[in-house]
Amino acid sequence: MSEDSKRNFRSVYYEKVGFRGVEEKKSLEILLKDDRLDIEKLCTFCHRFPLPSMYRILVWKVLLGILPPHRESHQMVMEYRKEQYQDVYHALQVIRFINETTPKTQVFLHMHHLETGKLPRSQNYALEPDNYLFLAIASTMEEMIDDDVDCYWLIRSFGTFRYKYKAFEHYLCLEDNKLVTHLKAIDALEKLPYDLWFKKCFAGCLSATSLQRVWDKLVSGSCKILVFVAVEILLTFKMKVMATNNAGTINTFLEKIPEDNTDPIVSKAIDLWHKHCGIPAHSV
Repeated sequence: MSEDSKRNFRSVYYEKVGFRGVEEKKSLEILLKDDRLDIEKLCTFCHRFPLPSMYRILVWKVLLGILPPHRESHQMVMEYRKEQYQDVYHALQVIRFINETTPKTQVFLHMHHLETGKLPRSQNYALEPDNYLFLAIASTMEEMIDDDVDCYWLIRSFGTFRYKYKAFEHYLCLEDNKLVTHLKAIDALEKLPYDLWFKKCFAGCLSATSLQRVWDKLVSGSCKILVFVAVEILLTFKMKVMATNNAGTINTFLEKIPEDNTDPIVSKAIDLWHKHCGIPAHSV
């Protein structure tokens, strides 16, 4: 039996007995043992497979540049990140911008403002549109991550991803032209919750546990995964959308997907993404 045949046999066996992903986990562990982590291979892994929860935060930190590729530097760099976090946190306490009752998401926002030179003189200030995006990402990230230092640095590094409206319409049309026609007919296509989908990256729309698998693809460089999640949401609720002639009603429903639907939606969205964009062929 060839090596590839053995691997395929093991994969089928693992899946049958409920251990799907065992081989993928082993592949990732091999990658993470390298003295210098291979960013390209880590990205390829994220494109092909969901990250095991025990390694997700580490891989995200490496791919987002919070940690360097050199493994031996990780502890020293995270100690520096922690010191910086504590210094900024303490500074906000000294100027009485935060206290023990300040919500974590607000603390993270004030810290970001202080570090970027945007902290206002008074706490009573109007939030900018970008602040709402930051808070949405922060709220979801807080659900995913227990460690405050990791949480802050990941939020800070998450960035703003490009708006994909035209790509969304293109792929939705390929999957279901009638749905696009209906949305245009009721003047709903341009009024869908695009900011929630493509700027907040579905934070607050999908459950945090489901969204982790989407953000695995996002942090590894595929913004287009957001498009396919949006497409799959509409395909999943096609009957409800087609039966509605009010753009506002459709929007209200799409802004908060029922939690029992989010896992299947993400799985099907990833399948759609692979269908249209292919699966990276690099060896991991």
